Amino acid sequence: MIHKERIQQLNDEKIQNRSWVLYWMQSSQRTEYNHALEYAILRANELEKPVLVFFGLTQVPEAGERQYVFMLEGLKEVTRQLNQRGIQCVIQHTDPPSGAMELAQESCLVVVDRGYLRREREWRKKGAKGMDCPLIQVETNVIVPVEKASPKEEYSAATFRPKIMDQLEYYTAPLQTRTPRVQAEIDLPSLILDTGTMKEVLSLLSMDIPEQPSFYTGGTASARTRLNQFIHTSLDSYESLRNDPTVDYCSHMSPYLHFGQISPLYILLEILKTESPGKAPYIEQLVVRRELSMNFIHYNNHYDTMKGLPAWAQQTLGDHADDVRDYLYTRDQLEQAQTHDPYWNAAQTEMVQTGKMHGYMRMYWGKKILEWSETPAEAFNTAVALNNAYELDGRDANGYTGVAWCFGKHDRPWKERSIFGKVRYMNDSGLERKFDAQAYVEKVSQL
Repeated sequence: MIHKERIQQLNDEKIQNRSWVLYWMQSSQRTEYNHALEYAILRANELEKPVLVFFGLTQVPEAGERQYVFMLEGLKEVTRQLNQRGIQCVIQHTDPPSGAMELAQESCLVVVDRGYLRREREWRKKGAKGMDCPLIQVETNVIVPVEKASPKEEYSAATFRPKIMDQLEYYTAPLQTRTPRVQAEIDLPSLILDTGTMKEVLSLLSMDIPEQPSFYTGGTASARTRLNQFIHTSLDSYESLRNDPTVDYCSHMSPYLHFGQISPLYILLEILKTESPGKAPYIEQLVVRRELSMNFIHYNNHYDTMKGLPAWAQQTLGDHADDVRDYLYTRDQLEQAQTHDPYWNAAQTEMVQTGKMHGYMRMYWGKKILEWSETPAEAFNTAVALNNAYELDGRDANGYTGVAWCFGKHDRPWKERSIFGKVRYMNDSGLERKFDAQAYVEKVSQL
C-alpha cells in the first residue's frame, strides 16, 4: 500500500505525453520495499509507458572512497534487479537535479524519493523549478511520514514517542511489488558498475580522504543477511547487551538505512514477526529514535551547527566556554587517536578502521571532544567533520542528531559542572561500570 500521505507533488506542472515515466532515485537506493519505485511503476502502467530509473553520481563533501564503494556496490545490485524487472537504470556522473531535468524533457512525469538534509531538499527544489512535467515526491525512507509524525520540532523522545507510536499500525501496511506493463530498450549512456570498472568510476570523483578499509559490503542482499542474522542470534538479548561494545548485539543496519539500501518498513515487519523480548527496545531505536532525528533535521535548519541546540544548552555551554580544560587536542590529534584516553582512542580507531563506531562509544566519543576542545563550537564542528568523514552513515540525520545529543539536544539540564555546564557528562569510570572497557580496547587492537 502506498499511503496518500507519502505523496506530494512539488510543482504545478501537468502530465506530458512523452517517452517514459522517470524515477529519479537518489536517497532510496533499492528495488525492494521502495514506495517511490512502485508508485512510478503504477503511474507508468496507467499511462502505458515504460519506467526509466536515473541516479546522479556526484561529489559529496567529506565523503571518501569507503562510502562510495559501499554505495556503488548497492547500485550495481539495483541495476541488475531493475533489469530483471524490465526497467532500465541510468547512472550518470552529474549534478543530480541537472541530470534529472535533462531526462525530464522526455518524461511524462518524474517521481523522486525524499531526502531530509539541506542539500537533498535543495536538489528537489531545483528539479521542481526546472521541469515542465510533474515532479512527485514519494516518502519511503521513514515508516511514518515526517509531517504526519509531528507538525513541529519535538523537544525529546518523550514528547515524540506517543505521537508516532499512535500512527504506527496505519503505516505498517506491506508494499505490493508491481510489474511494468511496457518494457522498452532506451538507448542512453550510463556508467557500468562491475569489478573491472569500479576504480574507473571512483576516479571521476575527487576525494580528500585517503583510501579506507571497510568491514561492510553494500547492497540490499547484504543488509538482509545481516538483519536475518541479528534477528536469529542477537535480538533476544538486544536490550541487555546492545550497549556493550565488547560483544556484537547490534543490527548494523545504519549504513544500509543511510544509503536507502534497505527499507525501515521491511525491517519493522521482520521484527514484528518475532516474539522476541528484544522486539520493543529495537522498535524504540528503529522508529522513535531514528524518526526523531528526521524530525530534527526537517524542522531545524541549523541541525549541523550549535545554533540547532536548545536555548538552555547554548546558554550553559556559552557560560562555560572559557573554563580551563585539563587536556586540549587539535582536530588532527583527535583524528589520529592521539589522546591520553585509551577508551576514546579505541573508539576513534574503530570508526577509522571499520566505518562504524559502536553506538554507546559514539556518545562517549562526542562528549570527550567537547571536553578536550578550546570552545564548544570548535568541538561541535570537529565531531561533525570526523563523523562525516569516517562513518559509513555520516552526513545522515542520525549522525547530526547524535552529535547534537552530545551537546544537549533531546536531553534535559543536569547538575552543573565545569566545561559541560548543565549538559550531561560522561567519563571513563562510567564506561568501566557498564562493561569491560579494557576488553573493548583489546578487541579494537585486533582489527
